[in-house]
Formats: sequence, structure tokens, C-alpha cells
Amino acid sequence: MKTYIFLPPVKKPTGGITVLRQIADILHQSGREAFLVVRDKGSWRPEGLADSAPVLEWDDMRLTPSDIWLVPEGWINALTPGLATGARCMSYVQNWAYLFSSLPEGVTWDKLPVEFLAVSDPVAFYVKEATGKDALILRPGIDRTIFFPPEKKKSATMTVAWMPRKNKAVAAQIKSIFEHRNGPDVIRWRAIEGMDAFGVADALRSSHIFLMTGFPEGCPLPPLEAMACGCLPVGFSGFGGWDYMRQVQSPPRFTPWWPLRDVPWSGNGLWCADGDALDAALCLEEAVKLVTDGGAGLDAALQAGQNTADAYSTDMQKDSVLAMWDAL
Repeated sequence: MKTYIFLPPVKKPTGGITVLRQIADILHQSGREAFLVVRDKGSWRPEGLADSAPVLEWDDMRLTPSDIWLVPEGWINALTPGLATGARCMSYVQNWAYLFSSLPEGVTWDKLPVEFLAVSDPVAFYVKEATGKDALILRPGIDRTIFFPPEKKKSATMTVAWMPRKNKAVAAQIKSIFEHRNGPDVIRWRAIEGMDAFGVADALRSSHIFLMTGFPEGCPLPPLEAMACGCLPVGFSGFGGWDYMRQVQSPPRFTPWWPLRDVPWSGNGLWCADGDALDAALCLEEAVKLVTDGGAGLDAALQAGQNTADAYSTDMQKDSVLAMWDAL
């Protein structure tokens, strides 16, 4: 059984593209035949990585009925070679918001011989409720040799990290509400942008709080990376974040209406409904007070963050990928 994974045409790798590459590399390094498939000559492809999965051009792919053809959600036309040859077709849903985005008119998922992988438990729930189909869950991983906590936060100034590319207007609204309530000099804002993974980790290690403004999301990695680096995360879940997000607030102002799986960690952040700028600002205010006051409550939240990050390590991802492919 060979595995072919479609790599969408992009100029630079996103988080979702990185996860596809990680899966291919895990399979390749375990001795399985796995390939990344690119369609456009000028699109990004991995280079300079030790023992990485081979990259095939689209026209060089030769699918058979015994092969797996894995395509990320939103690229339904890319399923065509697998459907035509009778290969085992799988759609990997990393963001639930794009599940229906490229379906041709008159085509529905229940009519297609396609199986689903989901990046998180909430995404699997979404797929089941929306299409009636089950989805195997394959979570992403973060590198704990890069994302780890400092011995102590060095900056005396309360620093809040955030990602400007994630719903910038909503983030600006949260900032305005917070500063109107607390003054403009209570915290320092640190933008996470234009950095490689090492730069992101360094920025998070020197921050106290991470403001999550992204939605929709399948299983957002930035809050996990922030927890791993010793930040207290605050903000939106993107829906998929509830795979691992649990409330510090007791009782919480916001509670998901969808089912949450049991996890071995306790509250790891202050979470609010997506797009609720007012509650996000109030959560940020609570987080600042929690960090400023210190004590057992903060220690418990930060330790829960470490436990959460450990459960999403690249080692755990590797074990999950190999176990799933053994079952397949």
C-alpha cells in the first residue's frame, strides 16, 4: 500500500501544509512508501530536510486501487485521480469551514466514495453532523524541543503576544476595549509575525499572555505553542480549539454547546465565544490580574498548559500516524 498526499499550490508553507508534510515524513521514515504530490511547477515544495518523503509531480503519479490518496479539504477536484482509479480516497479536514467550499453544484459528500480524516474531535463532530459520515481523528503536533517554557519570565512588563494576521479588526477592537478600561500602559503588545518557529518560540517565552484572535480553526497550533512556552492563553477557539481548550474560569461565562471529550488536564486558558470582542477583552483583563497576582491559580493553569502541550507533541503525532496507518 502506497500513500500519496496532495500538496496544494502555495508560495510558502502554512500550518496545514506543514502537517501534511509531517505525515508524509513520518510514514516515509517508518519504511512505508509515501509521497507528496505537487501539481504546479512554481509552488512551494519541501527542500533541505533530512530523510524527507519524496516529492512527485502530478503527471508522474500512478495510483492503483490498493493505494491511499489523501487530499486536504477544500481541494475536491484533486480527488479526481483517486476516484478514477479506485484508490482509497481520504479527505483530511483541517479546517471545518472549507468542508463544502469546493463541492460542485449537485455533488454531495454522501454520494462520493471518500473517507474523512479530522484534525480534532470538534471537527469530527462537525463532519458527522453535517455529512452523516464518521471521521478518524489525526491531530497535529508541536516540536517540544523548540516550544518549551523558560525557567522564569524575564520581562517585568506585562507582555501580551498576538498574531496580527488573525482577524486584525477584531483584535483591534479587543485592544481598544481593554485600554479604555485599564489605560494604555498596563501591557505591552508583542506582534507575532514574519518569524520562523524559533523566533516565535523566543517571542512567546518572553511574553506572559497569548491573545488568540483566530477563527474559524480546526485545531489551532498557536495557543498550544503559547502554552508550551509558558504563556497563559486567552481568547477564541475557532471551534476546533475545544479539542484541548478547557476553562480556567469557574463558573465560565462561555460554555460550548457541543460535546467535549474527556482530557487529563484542567483549565488551561480563559476562552470566549468566537468574535465576542467584549468578552475577549474581559478575559484578557482577568488574565492580566491572574498573572500579576500569581499564586496557586496561575501555577495550576500554567501546569495544565504544559500537560496539554505534551499531549500534542510531535512524538505523540508520530505514534498516532503510525497506529492509524497500521489500522488502515
